[in-house]
Amino acid sequence: MTKVLVADDSSTMRKIILRSLQAVGVTDAVEAADGNEAIALFKPGEFNLVLTDWNMPGKTGLEVVQAIRAQDPKVPIIMVTTEAEKGRVLQAIQAGVSDYLVKPFTADVLREKLEKHGC
Repeated sequence: MTKVLVADDSSTMRKIILRSLQAVGVTDAVEAADGNEAIALFKPGEFNLVLTDWNMPGKTGLEVVQAIRAQDPKVPIIMVTTEAEKGRVLQAIQAGVSDYLVKPFTADVLREKLEKHGC
C-alpha cells in the first residue's frame, strides 16, 4: 500500500491533493502544514512518496527536498507548484526532485506521475 506525505501550507490545496490521491486509490496520506512539519514527520522507509509545495513558510519546498534527500536518496519526491519556469524546474531537479506537478492538475495527471514512480 502506498503511503504519501503531503506538504502544503494551504489547507485547501492539501484537501485537493488528498481528494485527488483518493480518486486514484491512495488512502494513506499524512498532511504537513509547512516545510518544518514535513521534515519532522518524514521517516526513511515510512513513505512511498512525498508531494511538496514549493512556497511554504518555515522551510521552502526546496529545503524540504534537501532535508529528505539527506535521509533517503531514493523516495520519489514530486514538487507540486505553480512555479513552472525553467530555472525553477532545474533548481528543483538539482535539489533532488523526482518529478514536477504544476497546479492546477487533474487526478489523471497525478495518477500518471504515481505510476511513473511505482506508487
